[in-house]
Order: sequence, then C-alpha cells, then structure tokens
Amino acid sequence: MMRRRFSREFKLDACRRVEAGESSKARLCREHALTPSLLDRWVSQYRAMGEEAFSGEAWRPSSLGPEARIRELEAALGRAHLENEFLREALGKLGPGRGRSAP
Repeated sequence: MMRRRFSREFKLDACRRVEAGESSKARLCREHALTPSLLDRWVSQYRAMGEEAFSGEAWRPSSLGPEARIRELEAALGRAHLENEFLREALGKLGPGRGRSAP
C-alpha cells in the first residue's frame, strides 16, 4: 500500500475547519479517507504551533518548548473540565438514581 502525502495547506485547512466547528473530525475523516488518529495528530500540532505547524520539519511532542507544552496541557485540561461539567449536568437531568450506579 502506498503512503499518501498531504500538503501543508490541506492539513491547515482541515485543522482550521475542525477548530472553527465548521466540520466534525468524523466528517473530515469520511470525506477524505483519513484515519482519526492522523487527524488528531494534525489538530494537536495545529493547537501547539498554530499557523506555523506543518512547516516541513518532523514534529514530536517532546520537541516542544516548555511554554508550548504547558499551553497544550492547559488547553487539554480545560477541555476535560468542560466535558466533565457537561456530563455532570446531563446526569443531573436524569434525576436521582438514574444513570448512576449505587456505591
């Protein structure tokens, strides 16, 4: 099987669409036959490096400077907190005893 190569502009466009909420990751993966892990990796790079991402150099998370890594981790933590709050509210709407197992 031959490896496909994607241009920098294609990757940036895909990441911009995901970040702006114009398209879901699942939809982009279906439309362009991408694996979810590949798109996740691109979006991670884009979040860490912004418009400078995909400049041609190999990117590895460990090559990020400490400030960029901290920004990336803080963003991930913020997303996790929002997800937890959303789920907590959804469980609360189910009512007492529903959707939760007894301790």
